[in-house]
Amino acid sequence: MPDVQLVTLIGVGFLLGLRHALDTDHLVAVSTVLANRPSFLASGAIGLYWGVGHTFMLLLVGSVVLFWGIHIPEELEFIAESGVGVLLIVLGGMLALKLYRERWHVHSHHHDGEPHVHFHRHQQQENHRHRHWIAESIRPFCIGMAHGLAGSAALMLMILATTTDVATGLLMILVFGLGSIVGMMVIGITISLPVIWSRSISRRLFVGLQIFSSIASVLVGVWMLMKLIPIAME
Repeated sequence: MPDVQLVTLIGVGFLLGLRHALDTDHLVAVSTVLANRPSFLASGAIGLYWGVGHTFMLLLVGSVVLFWGIHIPEELEFIAESGVGVLLIVLGGMLALKLYRERWHVHSHHHDGEPHVHFHRHQQQENHRHRHWIAESIRPFCIGMAHGLAGSAALMLMILATTTDVATGLLMILVFGLGSIVGMMVIGITISLPVIWSRSISRRLFVGLQIFSSIASVLVGVWMLMKLIPIAME
């Protein structure tokens, strides 16, 4: 393959990876996780771990397809897509449960004969030890793997239509994955901006954004499952 064509394929693969990070289910999954850890450092790390897990699964599936010529069965693709839908519902539900357990409400009391109002939440006391970065990376890494498995069939069809060379195919998958990693890190940092800003402005606004993320995650998960119903009935 001429070098110009290879460079073109690599460039297109990277841009497609960047675009892939903007898929609705990816945005919702990452925003739901970020709602629990609103900081620039955490947002970039979550995007990185998600992208690494996504790329790892794509390379794993791609190696099997390219080396042994095994095509991804439609049943596996259906199960993977269903799994992502269920995962989004679970993520949204877990965030809603967390908000319920740490629910904010208003308390009024008097100081020097004048009424005062302040926010209060019920939350178990936490120790101040920072969890190890490996523990923090497992969740977004696994979520990225699930999304990678769900999107592997379409990517394999695109690559097999372009080349049958194993090395070139794996290189395209890797470049696509790198594009998705960069895209997801940028998206994570971007999404964290309004979350961090809301926390500094108003607790109500901050909790409101968390509630929105929870509802959006559940709705997108249900929407994905609803789309798969006609396929399941065939």
